[in-house]
Amino acid sequence: MQKRIHVAVGVIINQHKQILLAKRHDHLHQGGKWEFPGGKVEQNETVTAALIRELKEEVDLDVNSTTAFMDISHDYPDKQVRLNIHLVTDFNGQATGVEGQQIQWVELQSISEYEFPEANKPILDRLLTLPW
Repeated sequence: MQKRIHVAVGVIINQHKQILLAKRHDHLHQGGKWEFPGGKVEQNETVTAALIRELKEEVDLDVNSTTAFMDISHDYPDKQVRLNIHLVTDFNGQATGVEGQQIQWVELQSISEYEFPEANKPILDRLLTLPW
């Protein structure tokens, strides 16, 4: 049985109500698709601490606080993931692709134009129901 990979995910929303997306490198699992930034939760690390660390490492943002949004478990044929998704609206800095990944601020109404991993689909569906 495969171990489920625990991932902290940030739906980062700026003051213009745009959402930050990052494009996965082609050589990674689900490569070439867009995602909400985040990364693996390490042993003995809280989801919030992992998310703050990962967003600094990946997109150079200093996160002041997060709000729990949803929790998803998804089984790919070759991998099992658990995504703890948080909304992030309280942050400082200018987002940049620290690891060489492409990033983009996107309007919610344009988000369907981007290809996401299957595990991200419930996030997209829920975002569309929020009162913006």
